[in-house]
Amino acid sequence: MKLVPLGDRVVLKQLVAEETTKSGIVLPGQSKEKPQQAEVIAVGPGGVVEGKEVKMEVKVGDQVIYSKYSGTEVKLDEEEFIVVKQSDILAVIEA
Repeated sequence: MKLVPLGDRVVLKQLVAEETTKSGIVLPGQSKEKPQQAEVIAVGPGGVVEGKEVKMEVKVGDQVIYSKYSGTEVKLDEEEFIVVKQSDILAVIEA
C-alpha cells in the first residue's frame, strides 16, 4: 500500500532516536523523548488550500524538523508514519 497525501499535507517517517547520549550513557527505551526529526516520504500537490495558494516547499527525501504536537500518526504495513500540514514543518535540515 502507498500513502498519498492530499492538499498541503506531507507524510513523514520519524528518524530513529539515539540509544546513547553523546557522553556514552545508554538511555532506556521509555525514558527518551521521540525526536522531532523526520524524513519526507510523500508530498501533496499543494494548490489552493482554505482560499490561499500553497506552494510545496519540501520534497521527498528531505530531512525536516516538525512541530512537537502536530500531525496524525498512521500505521500502514507495520510501519508508522506521521501526516502533517506543510505549515507544521519548522525547518529543512541541510547537510
